[in-house]
Amino acid sequence: MSWHVHLPALVIAVPLLGAFIAPVASMLGKVARNFWLVGVSALTALLSVLLWQQVLTSGTAIYVMGAEAFNLSLPSGMSLPIRIILEVDAFSAFMAVVGSIAAFAGALFSTNYMERFSGLDKFAALYFLLTTGMLGMVLTGDLFNFFVFLEIASVASFGLVAFWRDRPEAIEASFKYMVVSTIGAMMILIAIAFLYGRYNAVSMAAVANALRLGYAEKIALVFLIIALAMKCGTVPMHMWTPDAYTEAPAGVTCLLIAVSQASLYGLFRVCFSIYGASLGSAVVPWTIIILGVLSMFIGVSMAVVQKEIKRLMAYHSVSQIGYMLLGLGVGLLALSDPQAMADYGFTAMKGGIYHLINYTMYKGLLFLTAGALYYAAGSRNLNDLGGLARTMPYTTFMFVIAAAAIAGLPPFNGFVSKLLIYESTFAVYPILSIMALVTSVLTLASFVKVFQTAFLGPAKAKLAQVKEVPPGMLLGMSVLTIVIIGLTLFPTWSLSNLVEPAAKALVNQAGYISAVIGGGL
Repeated sequence: MSWHVHLPALVIAVPLLGAFIAPVASMLGKVARNFWLVGVSALTALLSVLLWQQVLTSGTAIYVMGAEAFNLSLPSGMSLPIRIILEVDAFSAFMAVVGSIAAFAGALFSTNYMERFSGLDKFAALYFLLTTGMLGMVLTGDLFNFFVFLEIASVASFGLVAFWRDRPEAIEASFKYMVVSTIGAMMILIAIAFLYGRYNAVSMAAVANALRLGYAEKIALVFLIIALAMKCGTVPMHMWTPDAYTEAPAGVTCLLIAVSQASLYGLFRVCFSIYGASLGSAVVPWTIIILGVLSMFIGVSMAVVQKEIKRLMAYHSVSQIGYMLLGLGVGLLALSDPQAMADYGFTAMKGGIYHLINYTMYKGLLFLTAGALYYAAGSRNLNDLGGLARTMPYTTFMFVIAAAAIAGLPPFNGFVSKLLIYESTFAVYPILSIMALVTSVLTLASFVKVFQTAFLGPAKAKLAQVKEVPPGMLLGMSVLTIVIIGLTLFPTWSLSNLVEPAAKALVNQAGYISAVIGGGL
């Protein structure tokens, strides 16, 4: 049997192994620890790319972890299969590639960024656990194991957000995130219990195959939407986002962006692959559209007035989530009408999914550049910064690339995904496109302010000794910059090879079900 068959498991197992060995590697010294942190992250990214290529070539990959034939017999006589099913279609594989690239960039950046601090053996272990949880969420085909991986990611996040435990703000941010995550996890577990009680199954495909929309299913759907929207930082459940993103080390924030997208992936998967056309009414699509519009407008409005650079970027994260929710809502609205789906629904889905990778790359890069400024200048307050373009030219260049992308300036990748969302939402309700355009204008204004304040103007006297950040940090930022430039220069290739296969897999509920049910699993 070829080792390629085991790629779905390897993508999860490699960072999990990395977490357990990280303390041992740290005992061997700084070089060994950094080599392990970067090497395992690079290997995980490589395996994710290989898995993606395999899925595009051979179709949905089903991997059973555990004995297929072994059943646990209970006193009641019921038998339960002891196994975990990984179901990897083009959308899952796409998400794994996006998340692993962000994890690799964050690991590279952290080699130098974290060298001033102690406890780095714990940092590396928690970083790998966070990566494991994120990748498990997007690769599992099982609702309960989605919950398990979500909890792994959450617990690792609590420790990493509070890593600078001498800062009261970091402890408060971690506690707030812990409360929100616990509530969200309990809601997901209750929703799973409702579905398991009705269908005696936790496999997403099995539940989708048997689903009949009754009261229990509606309650489960409400709980899942609220919890997953909360976990990805949607207004009005975004209260944890500014604090957690601000207080976490910059490399961790880059990875937290990918983790929030894994929660958004869960929302996409629940709405399309599990419930799909059975949603029937327009209540759910319009609820998601309204959440998206609120997130866009409130997020960018709060960002414009911020003076703390990472907090400003955190509010922009809330705003950018709105674009993806808008694409999801419009796609769901068109799902029940084949003609509408062909005309604008699929375009909305492509825009939302394309924006997902764009957002992860440019927002991760923006947080890394903010970390670079803090590392070099010792402050995150815009009032304390100025003239840094002269002494930090590489960081300045990469910040400009990311800022242009998030603002949706042509020809950058952010413009392409936003254009797809504008076109599709205009067909549904023109005012939605106008609100999205206004959000982009305010985003541009916000980052022009950051660029003018921090990088241009006269240099502050106290920043006279500032110099460019070390090579590891520049390499971490360069990884994301190269991806952004690649997506910008080759939008047609990106849409054809990355986005469209993922969008087709997501809307193909019958194919998702048959991959498991048809295979006798």
